[in-house]
Amino acid sequence: MMDLSYFPLVIAGAVVLLLAIFFYYVPFLLWISAKVSGVNISLLQLFLMRIRKVPPYIITQAMIEAHKAGLKTLTRDELEAHYLAGGHVEKVVHALVSASKANIELTFQMATAIDLAGRDVFEAVQMSVNPKVINTPPVTAVAKDGIQLIAKARVTVRANIKQLVGGAGEETVLARVGEGIVSSIGSSESHKSVLENPDSISKLVLRKGLDAGTAFEILSIDIADIDIGKNIGAYLQMDQAQADKNIAQAKAEERRAMAVALEQEMKAKAQEARAKVIEAEAEVPKAMADAFRTGNLGVMDYYRMKNIEADTTMREAIAKPIPANPSKPLKD
Repeated sequence: MMDLSYFPLVIAGAVVLLLAIFFYYVPFLLWISAKVSGVNISLLQLFLMRIRKVPPYIITQAMIEAHKAGLKTLTRDELEAHYLAGGHVEKVVHALVSASKANIELTFQMATAIDLAGRDVFEAVQMSVNPKVINTPPVTAVAKDGIQLIAKARVTVRANIKQLVGGAGEETVLARVGEGIVSSIGSSESHKSVLENPDSISKLVLRKGLDAGTAFEILSIDIADIDIGKNIGAYLQMDQAQADKNIAQAKAEERRAMAVALEQEMKAKAQEARAKVIEAEAEVPKAMADAFRTGNLGVMDYYRMKNIEADTTMREAIAKPIPANPSKPLKD
């Protein structure tokens, strides 16, 4: 015979389980909270949210917050669609409420687009109310007198709601501000003028409209610190002088090499000429012998030629200077 002592406990457990399942799919207490808050939502709609895997608590709390803030146009279907699209319903509603209280124009479509684009729409609205200060990294620039300056700036920005989708971020703003600082310092005649009037950098950078196409609106640019770096002009002059020296040395070496080559060429030509002279002199005896045999040269002509050679040799010897010899003094 079966033991029925545990039967009431089984029934009680089954009832509790069924009640838990019922209240999970039909959040009765959440429905009461919505009714008390003035939000018109039915139990069937809450049940269907569970079926569609949409958390009824998130949608209901968002509708209650929007209703209390006076956002009557916000509907349940829009919130569900945004949740199913992967958006953050709570942040979107918080942003809409904050924008409404701060008199900032922000529609539900714009807020959801910003949220789905990956930006924090609630933080953007807060930044529109309370501007954010961005510190730039040290920016190095050189004035016209060659002195290097290292500047740091604080950029006060406010979120531009209309440009959040597709607008550039903080990195672009910092890059543009750094470029403006470099341009401003580089156009200064002297580093002293920059140190005397650092606000001139801020004014010049602000006039360039660096926030165009970004998700921010630049309110002010303040130079926090300027340090003096290296004398870049002196380093460049030293490098230029060294380069000029190397070029001059290279040209001098080129001229020397050309002179050596020309000298070698002249020596080769002189040797070639001497060789030809020696070769020609070697032909003289042969020519004289032929002249004797043929009768074109007589004995008297030969002696006359020898006398002329002896006379020429004597004249050359007389024309040569006598070398000085200090060990042997000249005699009177």
